[in-house]
Amino acid sequence: MVLADLGRRINNAVSEATKSSTVTQSVVDTLLKEISNALMESDVDIKLVLKLRKKLKATLEVKESDNITNRKKLIQKAVFDELCDLIDVKNVEIFKPRKKQSNVIMFVGLQGSGKTTTCTKLAVYYQRRGFKVGMVCADTFRAGAFDQLKQNATKARIPYFGSYTESDPVKVAQEGVEKFKKEKFEIIIVDTSGRHRQEEELFKEMVEIGEVVKPNQTIMVLDASIGQAAEAQARAFKESSNFGAIILTKMDGHAKGGGAISAVASSNTPIIFIGTGEHINDLESFTAKQFISKLLGIGDIQGLMEHVKTLNLDQGDSMKNFQEGKFTLKDLQSQMNNILKMGPLSKIAQMLPGGIGEMMNQVGEEETSNRFKRMICIMDSMTKKELESDGSIFIDEPSRIIRVARGSGTTVTEVEAVLLQRNMFARMAQTTKNMQSNLPPGMADKMQQPQFQKAMQQMQQNPDMMENIQKMMGGMGGMPGMGGMPGMGGMGGMPSMQDMQKMMQNPSFRQMADQMRKQFGM
Repeated sequence: MVLADLGRRINNAVSEATKSSTVTQSVVDTLLKEISNALMESDVDIKLVLKLRKKLKATLEVKESDNITNRKKLIQKAVFDELCDLIDVKNVEIFKPRKKQSNVIMFVGLQGSGKTTTCTKLAVYYQRRGFKVGMVCADTFRAGAFDQLKQNATKARIPYFGSYTESDPVKVAQEGVEKFKKEKFEIIIVDTSGRHRQEEELFKEMVEIGEVVKPNQTIMVLDASIGQAAEAQARAFKESSNFGAIILTKMDGHAKGGGAISAVASSNTPIIFIGTGEHINDLESFTAKQFISKLLGIGDIQGLMEHVKTLNLDQGDSMKNFQEGKFTLKDLQSQMNNILKMGPLSKIAQMLPGGIGEMMNQVGEEETSNRFKRMICIMDSMTKKELESDGSIFIDEPSRIIRVARGSGTTVTEVEAVLLQRNMFARMAQTTKNMQSNLPPGMADKMQQPQFQKAMQQMQQNPDMMENIQKMMGGMGGMPGMGGMPGMGGMGGMPSMQDMQKMMQNPSFRQMADQMRKQFGM
């Protein structure tokens, strides 16, 4: 995403400010200047930037009595909070479709904004969450509109309705919605003709369709590349269709996305999704905190978990074995296949905290993906007996390594790297088992409760807490489970039990544990 450049610049500015031995007013002024320049170059309105700068300056006012550590914490938290506030729409209720009833969603927007494609993306999004979804093409104005929707729907295996002969879009919309309601569809998405502010007849048509289908939610699709102009377009459509939410498209390829998001937020209309690519799965739910977390490299663990749940990945016995402290080569093969099913590795990496996304950019998406595929190819060349082993069979019979290397078209070194990776996962599994066995009674069940997950999300969005965790992990050799991965050098290895014990003695870790014990009564 082009906005990653904005995130890097803001991160660098904050890092420079917090690295300074003394946080003077001059350091704060430099920080504010860098952040302001980065936002304006990303097409954020200058009035919004000046407002943010004024609020940040008041929050970060340097006092001689302030503790240096407290000032650094304040800088990190203030920047995060003010950026969230810049794009957050408050006190606006967002529609949430309910199952076992018909929810009609009508799409409106400009020509060329990606409206029909976005209809399909949203249909796939809800379909993966168990809704029965249908699509209606009420765009009779643009030649080929029904063909496009039909092609998209067929590819995504979603029922659709439209007509080659009926020219009245109001009638097509009415018939389509009535048909899907009779067939007990839960989500009915209505695609309308693209239009411009000057086209009064098309606006009138849009209003008539709305009166007939009575949508539960009207969504406007906006092209992020128009930047600050998004606010004017949003207001013009608001006067006619009174839409309740916005989806921003083409966020993956244009630096003006920051301007579009902030402009729409200033119009007090919530953005509910952003389009991040051309694939039917490239649609992400949008909240201010999640977006800023990803932008600043803090990560979006909640978004990652939501994404994983929709994929229905085949875990087999892998997770059970992992919890029991075991991890075979077959388990590693299964997890590698699942990682590739999750989508582009760069997209997944952006959801992880700790700058992994930046490392992925340095290594390269294609190279990393190829490394994963070669590892899977190596395991595909193993026998059933070898896959179900812990890898020791290769140590006892080294000729097996040569055979697998030849069979997979790889090298002996690459086969050894796969065996090393299995060893690291096995160590992690054993560590997890040991930690679970030392948990207080009932702790494992409490970790599954919604309030625990919410607390973890809040911790993730706390820059100070994330910094402490990263420092603890840094002292243990980096992110667990990633060391030794071909193409991912420099990320460290698995922590040993001694490392884990050392981490538990860390004051920050004990403080975090005490907070959780108080919250969950452990």
